[in-house]
Amino acid sequence: MSGPPPFPPLPPPPTYPPRRPSVLLPVLLGILAGYVVFRLLQGGLPNPFARRPTGPAAEPRPVTARGDLSSEEKATIELFSRSSPSVVYVTSMARARSFFDVMEVPQGAGSGFIWDADGHVVTNFHVVANSSNVRVTLDDQSTYPARVVGVAPDKDLAVLQVSAPKEKLRPILVGTSRDLAVGQRVFAIGNPFGLDRTLTTGVVSALGRSIQSMTNRKIGDVIQTDAAINPGNSGGPLLDSAGRLIGVNTQIASPSGGSAGIGFAIPVDTVNEVVPQVIQHGRVIRPQLGVLLADAGVAARLGLDGVLILSVNEGSGAEKAGLHGTRRDENGDLLLGDVIQAVEGRKVSTYDDLATALEKKKPGESVRLTVQRSGRTLELDVPLSESRDR
Repeated sequence: MSGPPPFPPLPPPPTYPPRRPSVLLPVLLGILAGYVVFRLLQGGLPNPFARRPTGPAAEPRPVTARGDLSSEEKATIELFSRSSPSVVYVTSMARARSFFDVMEVPQGAGSGFIWDADGHVVTNFHVVANSSNVRVTLDDQSTYPARVVGVAPDKDLAVLQVSAPKEKLRPILVGTSRDLAVGQRVFAIGNPFGLDRTLTTGVVSALGRSIQSMTNRKIGDVIQTDAAINPGNSGGPLLDSAGRLIGVNTQIASPSGGSAGIGFAIPVDTVNEVVPQVIQHGRVIRPQLGVLLADAGVAARLGLDGVLILSVNEGSGAEKAGLHGTRRDENGDLLLGDVIQAVEGRKVSTYDDLATALEKKKPGESVRLTVQRSGRTLELDVPLSESRDR
């Protein structure tokens, strides 16, 4: 028995020529979109994206009349206006060697102030230390090269001279620090973090503080202030409420490196003694005894109360006065030299104490020393000779 006949094969699908994309629809859509945008801009159609007002119309608030500034504000503004032209921005440059050449790059920056009409500028020694070149920017933003006239490292002071036209030089007003009182207003002007013409205010927080210079010498009678002092303020002026210089901002005490409300300024009475000497001699002229002193640690280990003399310079005032240095006797036994215990009746225990006491004298004058020698206490008048700081 035979089955049903097989189905005939299906015909192949028809083939069509490729269709070209029509450009008519995009053109029509573009025309329509342009029309809608045009009508929106003309205000003829509602803008579906516009924020609809939900309350009353908002308008700028009326300005409340301020009234006159307080007398204290006016005084501060006037002080800054009068004093800021005397403050400068100090940039120290250092030589750096690249693969191809030697170039000068900024090493540090600080502040300073114009001392006199001859273009002398006072700043901190640590601002210009080890610099190859120094530049000074004045209040009007003009910058001039400056030369280092001299330095007083033990006091962290330096004097520059700027080659600027005299009409641009506004010397600062100089006051005194001997009659300062804790609590009186002070003003600091400088360039903290490179932000020039910055004014901060505060009070005298304490007097008679001591700080250490780069040479490890103690700087005494320092002013403590809570006026904000930051990196870049170094060398700038601390002013009283009359706009007079009373100190040079020098250091801060801060765990973070920024202002913590504890700043220190070298008193202007010290500045007024040091700067004229630096201008005249390029360094500070100091009196000296003409002795070599032992390190404080040596005296402490020997249980001595005072400053031990190791040797006496030949021809010095100390030799003329009969001071004894440390030496050995004919048996080779060590004989300790004189131990200086007081200067003009003021007890001294370290080299800093002795140097500070001698600073009150001048070369050519004599000073009375109290010395301990082999268990005896002697009083000796010693003529002082001239010594020069680095």
